[in-house]
Amino acid sequence: MSELALDLLLMLPALLLLAAVFLLPLLRAAWLSLHASSVVTGLVAVPNGGANWRRLLGDERFLQDAWQTLRFAGVSVALELLLGLALALLLHRPSRGRGALRALVLLPWALPTTVMALGWRWILNDPHGPFNALLSRLGLPTYGFLTTPATTWLATVMADVWKTTPFVALLLLAGLQSIPADLVEALKLEGAGRLTILRRLTLPLLAPWIGLALLFRLAQALGVFDLIQVLTGGGPAGSTESLAVYAYRQALRFLDFGYGSTVLMATFALLLLPGLAWLLLQNRLPRRNA
Repeated sequence: MSELALDLLLMLPALLLLAAVFLLPLLRAAWLSLHASSVVTGLVAVPNGGANWRRLLGDERFLQDAWQTLRFAGVSVALELLLGLALALLLHRPSRGRGALRALVLLPWALPTTVMALGWRWILNDPHGPFNALLSRLGLPTYGFLTTPATTWLATVMADVWKTTPFVALLLLAGLQSIPADLVEALKLEGAGRLTILRRLTLPLLAPWIGLALLFRLAQALGVFDLIQVLTGGGPAGSTESLAVYAYRQALRFLDFGYGSTVLMATFALLLLPGLAWLLLQNRLPRRNA
């Protein structure tokens, strides 16, 4: 048996598992997106000649949710990269209790998203949440943070940043630890300050790790469901509804499985964009370096 055949044989259980939990449902959704399957058809899949996709292109609710999902992903991931880099640089510095501090920082990431979202929903509750109770004790007016579209959207971003910044920091910390200390010491001997070292050495060598964190987080943020569903339910007035929540409602609340699958496939296509951009960038880097 060749080495390649042995590798494929060892990978077979993992590949079968991926096919069972990912590929087959995806193919089923792609097939359903070309059929009408709802309570109107008795939940029987009837070919409709791509009517679901034509409906999608004219669906203002879908376009609104797509914009909201892109906006949420862009703002939250940008903040997570900035805060994660600052946190990674802090955790990388030698100090007493560094191990305990690293473990403490990871606690938000260790919490299940549903539990975290419920916690933020309680904290920001009006008028019984701790935050509004604090405002009341200070003699300040309370505020409906989860009932006003602008502040509700900011609350979802804040909750996501609080939850996933430790993940980004962990990835970047691994990248910082891969940078040889000799290079840093050499720049210090030449009189380079911290900002110069960060700009000319740390960030260029950390670029692949930043790209990896960006890829992971964009894919997760574009497919956000549980945070939005638990924290706001997509409200108020659909102002925080994501594409994943919209697909869920079409399929499991309105029982329109054909159109719900169409929204799901459109969301999946959106999720592929960061990965394709990453592959194109990776293919261009060797040519540029050459």
